[in-house]
Amino acid sequence: MAAMSLVKAPISQGFRPAGHNPRRGSAVVRCSLQGAVVASRTEWLASCAVLSSKVAALVSHSTNGHVAMAAAAAPNGAMLDLVSVSTTNGGARNLPAPLRIADLCPAPMHGSELRVAYQGVPGAYSEKAAGKAYQGCDAVPCDQFDVAFQAVENWIADRAVLPVENSLGGSIHRNYDLLLRHRLHIVGEVQLPVHHCLLALPGVRKEDITRVISHPQALAQCEHTLTRMGLNAAREAFDDTAGAAEYIAANGLRDTAAIASSRAAELYGMEVLADGIQDDCGNVTRFVMLAREPIVPRMDRPFKTSIVFAHDKEGTSMLFKVLSAFAFRDISLTKIESRPYRPARLVDDASSGTATKTFDYMFYVDFQASLADPRVQKALAEVQEFTSFLRVLGSYPMDMTPMTAGSSSTITSSNSSPTSSR
Repeated sequence: MAAMSLVKAPISQGFRPAGHNPRRGSAVVRCSLQGAVVASRTEWLASCAVLSSKVAALVSHSTNGHVAMAAAAAPNGAMLDLVSVSTTNGGARNLPAPLRIADLCPAPMHGSELRVAYQGVPGAYSEKAAGKAYQGCDAVPCDQFDVAFQAVENWIADRAVLPVENSLGGSIHRNYDLLLRHRLHIVGEVQLPVHHCLLALPGVRKEDITRVISHPQALAQCEHTLTRMGLNAAREAFDDTAGAAEYIAANGLRDTAAIASSRAAELYGMEVLADGIQDDCGNVTRFVMLAREPIVPRMDRPFKTSIVFAHDKEGTSMLFKVLSAFAFRDISLTKIESRPYRPARLVDDASSGTATKTFDYMFYVDFQASLADPRVQKALAEVQEFTSFLRVLGSYPMDMTPMTAGSSSTITSSNSSPTSSR
């Protein structure tokens, strides 16, 4: 009897037989994806087909023509059986059932050993947002936003948590552009209060500081407070807040301070010279949670839906008609923004591929309703009549948690030990 044991494991580990000692003369299929990086869903499905064909090739050499696949020690106890199928001529052949993505790499449960990609270094606000979105996750730092998208697409990470707008600084257009260039779906949102601190090396006084470095938005959000503190220091932009703290600690700069989180001070051995130096206490950043597959929309809790559309003809009547489709159905819009669009390759769900399209403007719209709501379905059907391009970025649960700056989230960074973000 030919047998194959399939262990459900991450992509980086490959498949190995678990607790199985084949008898002499039996056919054993050992399938390995060691070191494989899947660039797209199509390539992954192709890999599944290759594995299935290898199983089918062993049928003629087995003793009874039956190949069984049992999932070993799977958390959900799933069993995969290749059963006998009758042919059209009345004979019997044993054909393997096609493997599914869910069989090879099932989606982890919410917050259960997830690898969540974020942009920045440990101590960044994005890392804290990842911990709030997925409690107990393994946070994976990425140096660029685009890298975080690719990490999820290539199965290196399970989710990504990226900022899309700030209550003071506005939208982060780079991530909206990347949503069009990658086939990822918004599956949730997180609103994180931003609590800035002025950090310096131990023993450094405010009078010693001649330079303050941080992300440009962080510098702008603390400008008035720094002036009231009498801190006559030059302001210099850095890639990110936590990266600025890491840079000072690595180079021992005793004349430089950073604007970052208190967690960054803990990680890089710095002292907090001033706490809560943001000019506006209502400084909140909204993050979106991205996944390879969309979630099923529901009606039993508040949902938000994000769309993007465009039209290749001039005039304002199109925008009026689109907004009317929502207004007539009493659907509340929470965001609408136009953005100039350059010719580029973008993913279009309708064409199931990539296409080169040129628009004058793209319009991003968020509204408070689920895609399962019949009103939304009728509204989008009407919107599609007036636009030349329409894409649903995601329909996901709204973040209803209270806005408290002292909330904590437990995270496990790939480069640090478990800690509590403050």
